[in-house]
Amino acid sequence: MPKETKEEQLGKLSKKTDDHEFYTSVPEGYKKGKTKYMVITGSVISGVGKGTFSSCVGTMLKMLYGLKVQPVKFDGYLNYDAGTLNPYRHGEVFVLDDGTECDLDLGTYERMLNQTHAKGNYLTAGKVFKNITDKERAGGYLGRDVQFIPHVTGEIKGFMRELAQKSGADIVLIEVGGTVGDLENSYFIEAMRELAYEEGKENVCFVNVVYILQPSSLGEQKSKAAQLGVKALMGLGIQPDIIVCRANNHVGLKIREKLSVYSNVPVNRVIDMSNTDNIHRVPIQLKNSGLDREMSKILGLNSKTPTIEWGEWEELVQHIDNAKKELVIAMSGKYTGVHDSYMSILKALEHTAPYLNTRVKIRWIETTKIEDEKQAAEALEGVHGIILPGGFGSRGIEGKILCAKHARENKIPYLGLCLGFQIGVLDFARNVCGIGGATSTEFDPDTKEPVICILPEQEEIKGLGGTMRLGGHDMMIKEGTLAHRLYGKKKVRERFRHRWNLNTKYIDRLESKGMVFSGMAPEKRIMQIFELPGHPFMVGTQFHAEFTSRPLEPNPLFKGFLEACKRL
Repeated sequence: MPKETKEEQLGKLSKKTDDHEFYTSVPEGYKKGKTKYMVITGSVISGVGKGTFSSCVGTMLKMLYGLKVQPVKFDGYLNYDAGTLNPYRHGEVFVLDDGTECDLDLGTYERMLNQTHAKGNYLTAGKVFKNITDKERAGGYLGRDVQFIPHVTGEIKGFMRELAQKSGADIVLIEVGGTVGDLENSYFIEAMRELAYEEGKENVCFVNVVYILQPSSLGEQKSKAAQLGVKALMGLGIQPDIIVCRANNHVGLKIREKLSVYSNVPVNRVIDMSNTDNIHRVPIQLKNSGLDREMSKILGLNSKTPTIEWGEWEELVQHIDNAKKELVIAMSGKYTGVHDSYMSILKALEHTAPYLNTRVKIRWIETTKIEDEKQAAEALEGVHGIILPGGFGSRGIEGKILCAKHARENKIPYLGLCLGFQIGVLDFARNVCGIGGATSTEFDPDTKEPVICILPEQEEIKGLGGTMRLGGHDMMIKEGTLAHRLYGKKKVRERFRHRWNLNTKYIDRLESKGMVFSGMAPEKRIMQIFELPGHPFMVGTQFHAEFTSRPLEPNPLFKGFLEACKRL
């Protein structure tokens, strides 16, 4: 049969929306009940741990039951994606392999589930409304006034079903950002109520993650705020099936009984997920609570062949708990006031160190306060290694260069990530090659020594959102180098998020003084890794190695860096 034209498809949609009050997008071949859905909301406070719960319960189901799990995060922001969000306000911008700039929870999903995700795993209000506006302008809703119900909620349901259909998931974990009661989430929660109505209650499970307060003046836990949060959810037409209690300390039976009575949720489905110093222990705690059995009863989950990863996961947890040697790693950044700005780096260090029977302690270095070599030496005294993370803008740059210089001259292991690559190059250009004015056109557009300059394909771009060199790109590794020894292969794939890069006019001068470029783009003279032979570990990467590091598969560069730190 000939393929339908866009006009024919829109005509069908118009007829469908004008004939009745239902509007929902169902992909061709979609079978109700084939995919189960778990909807995870939060109460009392934002940042309550919905992303941690979602990724950990997914890990449990994937490893114990052999289920194919797909997570999705909804952000109520009108931003199209997370690319232009300030790290101080929102934390790290995580980048998926397909170039999607998204919330840091997607990084948690990838690490904990040990799988790669794409744009279908992330949805914002901005994306929903843009899709609807584009469709309306194309005539997709002819004959109808476009409304939140059924059109906005219908688009959201369609997005979830599309993910389920394309991925072949056994279960889709839907995390609703923010808290119940937020105006910007109300229509999304309504969409989830409708999803349960249409899919059947046996195919949709609602989880409300609540925070149990413990005022210091009282010294005891209080559940009233959590009760009110559950009440707000029920007022929106959703009866939670499971309640997850987050707290600083163990949540006792009495508190869980209060929530059970108040919410109509059986007490064995009111789960304690209090704080732990090891996030990787959470999937084991959830299993021990019996959560997997309760989920199976609610959704009728069919267990497949369990994967062998569960034993590896338990072994990793033991390694973390038993690690002896402490490595002090300096994080020389300019967003140190918000540690979530460097979430993936922190997690990469946390899950890589146990493989070396070590654990990591971070020393935060605010580079805006470092103005000379003496201050750099004082700030970095006693550290085992130095990481210079990514960032944008000129603030704190000279302090970063002083940190890189200190690492190079004093043989302290150094790992520069994205901007850290550029900083390492600028230090070498200034202080080894004698290029005194070496800088980046990002910091000084009129510089006479543009050692770092904007990528050619970026020169004509005027906008900011989604316009950088983004996502996964292949890279060739030079044989006989440290990078080749660590990766063990000649071609690798890493993730990028940058506009500026090393100016090709300076490559020969840098190499003549001993800098080795061990990783480069396959078809262009774009340098992606530098290293300094004779140094314990002086490596810079134009890409974000932290984005591909996972607990069961640490990135080789992080492993090599910590090995060098351990030898110091």
